[in-house]
Amino acid sequence: MAKILLVEDNHSIVKALKYSLEMSGYDVSASLSYQESLIKIEEDYDLIILDIALPDGNGYDLCKKIKMTSNIPCLFLSAKDQEEDIVKGLELGAEDYITKPFGAKELLVRIDKIIKRQTKSKIVNINNIKLDLDKAQVFVQDKLINLTPLEYKIIHLLFTNLNRVITRETLMHLIWDVNDNFVNDNTLTVNIKRIREKLGNDSIKTVKGLGYMVETDEK
Repeated sequence: MAKILLVEDNHSIVKALKYSLEMSGYDVSASLSYQESLIKIEEDYDLIILDIALPDGNGYDLCKKIKMTSNIPCLFLSAKDQEEDIVKGLELGAEDYITKPFGAKELLVRIDKIIKRQTKSKIVNINNIKLDLDKAQVFVQDKLINLTPLEYKIIHLLFTNLNRVITRETLMHLIWDVNDNFVNDNTLTVNIKRIREKLGNDSIKTVKGLGYMVETDEK
């Protein structure tokens, strides 16, 4: 059963949408604020539905934080219907943007399409490396390799953002979140070196002055 997190501060919308989604077979959790959502997003979801206007923050910032550390798809559901609002949401990496008021059937169709696309991409294969997103495992030439939680998170971020530069700043933020204490720039360099040794190839490229990326011609 696909898990959905609904971030919305309107109790009426939460109640109606939660009921509709659960009747359609989804496991739904709800969050009424930005701060509550920061705790909730540490769990694993198949989709996060975001309102933009929250009592203690906004959905744009939350989406940005989600995309920094995971590949969970996001869908904006907002009363903000100006073109610049929609474009901003999509540029942050959201899979879709629906404006209020909305049709329940249309929303369910769009959610279903996102979930199906996500289900098809649970395995990432690049050269001789396989990343199993469901089991949080990495294989090299079909052999399971031993990784620390932080090493896996770094690999997950790089390999689910193929052909995209992930800045050192973004990766440092990830390290900070995992360790919950001060880290220095050398910590990242050491972890990248260890990951490269374990993968045994040059899949992770250094982009001088910016960060790292995994390049591929595979579609």
